[in-house]
Amino acid sequence: MTFENKVVWITGASSGIGKALALQLAEQNCKLILSARREAVLLEVKAKCSNAKSIEILPFDLADYLNMTPIAEKALSFFGQVDILINNGGISQRSLIIDTDILVDKKLMEIDYLGTIALSKALLPHFIEKQSGHFVTVTSLMGKFSSPYRSAYCGAKHALHGFFDALRLEHDKNAIKVTMICPGFVNTNVAKNALTGDGSTQSTQDKATENGLEVSEFAKRMLKAIKKEKFEAYIGKSETMGVYLKRFFPRLLHKVILKSNVT
Repeated sequence: MTFENKVVWITGASSGIGKALALQLAEQNCKLILSARREAVLLEVKAKCSNAKSIEILPFDLADYLNMTPIAEKALSFFGQVDILINNGGISQRSLIIDTDILVDKKLMEIDYLGTIALSKALLPHFIEKQSGHFVTVTSLMGKFSSPYRSAYCGAKHALHGFFDALRLEHDKNAIKVTMICPGFVNTNVAKNALTGDGSTQSTQDKATENGLEVSEFAKRMLKAIKKEKFEAYIGKSETMGVYLKRFFPRLLHKVILKSNVT
């Protein structure tokens, strides 16, 4: 698979992984649709891309999951089609379960899960009609195993795997592809923007995130996985081994995580 002449729609494109993807895809002769909540920041990202004339911006909020059909229709109006939807938008969380208000759990599910699947369902008829399409969903290693302080985030990311595995099976007959991208620690602002137990933002970086993969390197590996049409890709440093420990040695993984003092 190649990105040349494809229309790629990226959510969460204003910063971090989404911005890095936009900058790298802009050099691969494809058309881009960039989405996030903040229009002004999307315009800044567009201006930094090498093919700005082939880029459209479409601001919206994933929390508005009941109104995704007109958003998908607007995206299709730009270039007449979408070939790849990269579901990258979302938020994280950092708080103990006992300290986390249920409204925080609700917000994580609304944005990370319901917003993502609602947008994908709104675009699905288009993919079926043209008998091709590729859903790429950025989940997390926390969608494969869990860690303290991230209960709501883990729940939403696990749910995404359940949904998109079913979508892949149902629409194999329509030549629709699904790739789940599971990042480990990546040096972005995800920790700073994470919600705490009362719904406020954490506003501070953590060491594990700061020492994670550089976002440009992550984006490079992610695009390689998309081109190979992988079912799942685990991208990070040694933390990716947790996927295999969970599968074969779950008690050992439990002990490893407890000893790591993850925050």
